[in-house]
Amino acid sequence: MLQGIKIGSLPKGERNTICDVPGVKVGHVTLADGDCQTGVTAIMTHSENPFHLRTRAASHVLNGFGKSVGLMQVDELGELETPILLTNTLSVGAVSEGLIQHMLEQTPEIDLTKSTVNPLVFECNDGFLNKISAFYVRPHHVQKAIDAASEDFEQGAVGAGRGMSCFGLKGGIGSASRKVKLGKREHHVGVLVLSNMGRLPDFILAGNHVGPQIEEKLQSDESGPEKGSIIMIVGSDLPLSERQLSRVAKRAGVGLARTGSFLGHGSGDIALAFSTADPVDMKSRKRTLTVEQLDERRIDRVFRAAAEATEEAIINSMINAERISGRDGNTRYPLGSFGELLGAADE
Repeated sequence: MLQGIKIGSLPKGERNTICDVPGVKVGHVTLADGDCQTGVTAIMTHSENPFHLRTRAASHVLNGFGKSVGLMQVDELGELETPILLTNTLSVGAVSEGLIQHMLEQTPEIDLTKSTVNPLVFECNDGFLNKISAFYVRPHHVQKAIDAASEDFEQGAVGAGRGMSCFGLKGGIGSASRKVKLGKREHHVGVLVLSNMGRLPDFILAGNHVGPQIEEKLQSDESGPEKGSIIMIVGSDLPLSERQLSRVAKRAGVGLARTGSFLGHGSGDIALAFSTADPVDMKSRKRTLTVEQLDERRIDRVFRAAAEATEEAIINSMINAERISGRDGNTRYPLGSFGELLGAADE
């Protein structure tokens, strides 16, 4: 974060990323060469085969201007059976193919006895900086992103975020986390975003409307319609049912709105929430299952954590980015380039 900027009131996790949720790892493949400014990001919810040990999950579509793959089955069954992959809009097909190939290699019985797997791929349109029609992302990049997965990962103009724009500035991959206590046990709510939305005149930083100052400094007019998209992935180790995860996913929209986005017509704003607690063991032969879930009367703090971490993750995606020039010489600047204008947001 910028010096002196504070978002929210809950304590942050040690890493202040989605990887404060135990077992979660993130990996990138970044493609950066001239008009090729794109990539792939993989999110692993645990170290086991996700087809055998499934993570409970739910999604919420705030505005459906998007081309994601796999959401229908996630919402029907409340489970993830693959890693979560992020890329650009026109590479969804290639990444889906790569993810299916990865799962078939890890789980041959899918082909022999199951015949199907549900790849989960999200996208945003990076066409301002990346020649998106060139199809630079190929299926083999999926395996490279998965192989690179770690608890420590880069943010900003990396992976799927390489060519993304946010509020007319450089966006991309951002993450943040919050601690939530349940009795004597400490849990985490972590968020990772792929930010590619917003109008610069609307940009709000820690409650301060700084977009017009930056727009004046850039001497640019960013007053057109809101376009782009944002993918918000919320992870937690709290015991949450699929219905509760759907409620948590909705609160990512609170954090998004606090940065100044109003979910415009051309913006695909999608949230997915998952819990690493109480996974579904597909090898179990039990006929009934006992499911643990949080007492609903104690969920407000989880809602707050999701909102705060989403807001901060969006800002982190902009601060950790770098100046990128790509397609047709188009350029985006990181939020950190305008530190001298952001004094109003300091404490």
